[in-house]
Amino acid sequence: MRVPPPELLPILRSAVQGEILAATYLSPDREYSVTDLAQLAGTSLKAAGQEVGRLVAAGFLDDRRFGNQRLVRRPATSRMVNALGDLLAATYGPLPVLTEELGGVSGVEQAFIYGSWAARHEGQPGGIPDDIDVLVVGTASLDDLDEVAERCAARLHRAVNIRRVSGSYWSDPSPDDTFVTAVRASALVPILLDDRCRRRP
Repeated sequence: MRVPPPELLPILRSAVQGEILAATYLSPDREYSVTDLAQLAGTSLKAAGQEVGRLVAAGFLDDRRFGNQRLVRRPATSRMVNALGDLLAATYGPLPVLTEELGGVSGVEQAFIYGSWAARHEGQPGGIPDDIDVLVVGTASLDDLDEVAERCAARLHRAVNIRRVSGSYWSDPSPDDTFVTAVRASALVPILLDDRCRRRP
């Protein structure tokens, strides 16, 4: 069965390809194992390995062996690196960038991308989003979250809006709160924290 192209970047063959390229191209100093990339892309180890193999063979990724692991990263030099990096930042970039930036922030229990970017990620048609909407659940400092938003905006070349709610309120919000009600009913993309996938409640 033919899989339709991803809404975020229809020129790619699959969403898995987009997730893998975004993770590697937007963190150029980091190496990823195929297991890491499978988790980030929300796919099987076999599917991630096949996609990595195609991208390495085509020159879009570099790889090396370390013990029994295959480690991959963005090529150090390539005519396509900067151009593709900019394209990925505008499309698949928010998830790996927010995963990295929120990973070290104290008090973040869960985090989700919502709004138009999340809708495109989940396959709903539409244009490329102008900004990225993020909901953080927990007690993280608002100052820390503002700094994260600024760093992410600089890396993604667009506004990043972060809102915070407490864990207890997220679990049992007021029925009169139209914002939280709308967010919970919309497309939500979990942001990986502490190497675990935080799933939608």
